[in-house]
Amino acid sequence: MEKVQWIVEGMTCSNCALTVNNYLQKQGMEQVKVNPLNGEVSFQLAGTGRTDQLITGIGSLGYQVVQQDGSRAVTPKRIFSNHKQRFAFCLVFTLPLMMHMLDRWIHIHWLMNPYVQLALCLPVFIVGMDFFGRSAIQSIRNGLSNMNVLVSIGAIASFAYSFTGTLLQLGDAYLFYETTASIITLVFLGNYLEDTAIRTTQSSIRKLSSSQKVMANMIAFDGDHQELVFPIENTALKHGDLVLIKSGEQVPADGKILWGDASIDESIVTGESLPVEKHAKDTVIGGSILTDGTLRVMVTAEAKDSVLSKIIDLVKQAQGEKMEIRKLADRISAIFVPLVLAISLLTFIVNFFIFGTLAEPLLRSIAVLVIACPCAMGLATPAAIAVGLGRAARSGILFRHAQSLELFKDIKQVVFDKTGTLTTGNFSISKFKIVSSDVDEAEFQRILFSLEKYSNHPIAKTITNKWRVKNEIRWNKVEEEKGIGMRAVDRQGNIFRAGSYKIIDDQTTDQLHNVYLLINNKLIGWVDLSDEIRPEAKSVIGYLNKSGIKTILLSGDKLDRCNTVGAALGIDEVIGEKTPKEKAEIIESLNQVQPTAMIGDGINDAPALAKATIGISMGDASQIAIETVDVILMNKGLKNLPLALGLGKHTFLTIKQNLFWAFIYNIIAIPVAAVGLLTPTFGALVMGLSDIVLAANSVRLSFKKVA
Repeated sequence: MEKVQWIVEGMTCSNCALTVNNYLQKQGMEQVKVNPLNGEVSFQLAGTGRTDQLITGIGSLGYQVVQQDGSRAVTPKRIFSNHKQRFAFCLVFTLPLMMHMLDRWIHIHWLMNPYVQLALCLPVFIVGMDFFGRSAIQSIRNGLSNMNVLVSIGAIASFAYSFTGTLLQLGDAYLFYETTASIITLVFLGNYLEDTAIRTTQSSIRKLSSSQKVMANMIAFDGDHQELVFPIENTALKHGDLVLIKSGEQVPADGKILWGDASIDESIVTGESLPVEKHAKDTVIGGSILTDGTLRVMVTAEAKDSVLSKIIDLVKQAQGEKMEIRKLADRISAIFVPLVLAISLLTFIVNFFIFGTLAEPLLRSIAVLVIACPCAMGLATPAAIAVGLGRAARSGILFRHAQSLELFKDIKQVVFDKTGTLTTGNFSISKFKIVSSDVDEAEFQRILFSLEKYSNHPIAKTITNKWRVKNEIRWNKVEEEKGIGMRAVDRQGNIFRAGSYKIIDDQTTDQLHNVYLLINNKLIGWVDLSDEIRPEAKSVIGYLNKSGIKTILLSGDKLDRCNTVGAALGIDEVIGEKTPKEKAEIIESLNQVQPTAMIGDGINDAPALAKATIGISMGDASQIAIETVDVILMNKGLKNLPLALGLGKHTFLTIKQNLFWAFIYNIIAIPVAAVGLLTPTFGALVMGLSDIVLAANSVRLSFKKVA
């Protein structure tokens, strides 16, 4: 199954996205995802050779496909390419027609000529039908009516009525050319304003994306081994290339420092406002800014595989996913257009029996058509999601799924792992003791280094960094026992184990040490390490307690150590000495009581993270933990947990506010138009502004206090 990713231009609302989505599904495509905000479309293509057919089909719906290589499909040529151009052109012809409406104060006799009005209206009508009409026809063919169906019917009805009156010379009562022109012009204005507002909701992602493409100073060597530096676009850099980065320049790609010291601003990726000191052998992130110093860096990832690129892809993917509340809005939006058509027809029939003439019933039924706004319901959720996820990404919080935003509103308890989550994970060896004469101090350290180098646990990293040796032991077999420690077999068949007190059996009653070393099940010695509590942990726990969210510490470490940390931080409940399996079982049981979030960073946390309502990991967590979770806090960002919770709750609140506005607008506006209190011209203007209200309310998420 080949995955296809395109940009589809021309989608203006959720109904447009539904049209494209339905078309692709009818063609047999699987896992179809359509994002109405940025036009991104992805799906699984079965077999080969069908993309040209799909591109043609989407083009016939009134949209244009931009493929991954940037090439554009050939589509039916439009008179204008965007709504701004269409609005500007139509406005020139519509303003004189609108002046005709002021005839009681300003007498412009030549405007009273029906053929002059026809000449002014005709260019606007042609441009309107070139866009709205084509889209409406293809939408109906695809089995899903969009907003353009309503606009087209309203414009065609008023134009046909006026044109008939002109040909048959029926008088001024039959002339509604200004209605036709104003509907088309004002809807183009509304679409242009809507596009502008929606682009604002994508500002955070565009800010990240703009940092992906820059010029780099590539280092090469000539035949005499003299260093040459020349500019190259960072998208052309490959793994292993060398680059020179100077003060004030942007890091062009993920890499490893070979030479130099520098201060780097990584806030665009991690959300951390203070520059980070970097030295030889440290890694740098593409998109960050070198604020002071000079570096020579070896590229470790191409642009498409960089940390920044993956973050952007993750956020875009989450924005394109549908939350449950959005699916409800989409379903309502899909039946909205046929419902409005029925109401419009009923309005015409009822008013015709009341007035006995065609003019007033026609105006009222047209007003119903143009004031109805399915776009507002369709955009209510994705606009809020886009802003919420964008702000989160800007702050160093990555949501894998949009659904996680919705789930946060229900979280009543948060479970924390201890090591590396509530504590810094930056251990130091406080003391060690050898209790067997079989090995000396050097051999003791050599064995532990050779074992712990195969583990990503913070304690293991501390030992390997402190006791690094060159003559490490070559094992026949080595494995990590989750939640317990390391086990290895040498070439002579001797069994070595390094781990927690769980491996010592009955050889000692002293179970207070961090790491024990056994050879052939004989205790050799132990190591004590000290860890410090994260400085932000206490304020985070305090925030959760004040918010009425229960806090739980769940760890595989000894209960007395867990109790010490729990008491220092004010955690409600402490559970220690649990295996990964037991952790997962505990999380499962907690979930049955009330929705639970868990935050952890190790391999032993992965099963429990997967069981939680929302799994959260730190950005420097083990790969398996990161792949399991729903939310990632970059840059050891425990401090961002309240913001993540707040964004989840306030994004959902914004969605509800948007949906309330969308529904209440239509519930009030349609009956008001049906009884003749709104003209079609005013209705078209108000319809366009309704989407602006939603976008503006969503944009508030970018700066409002949520935590």
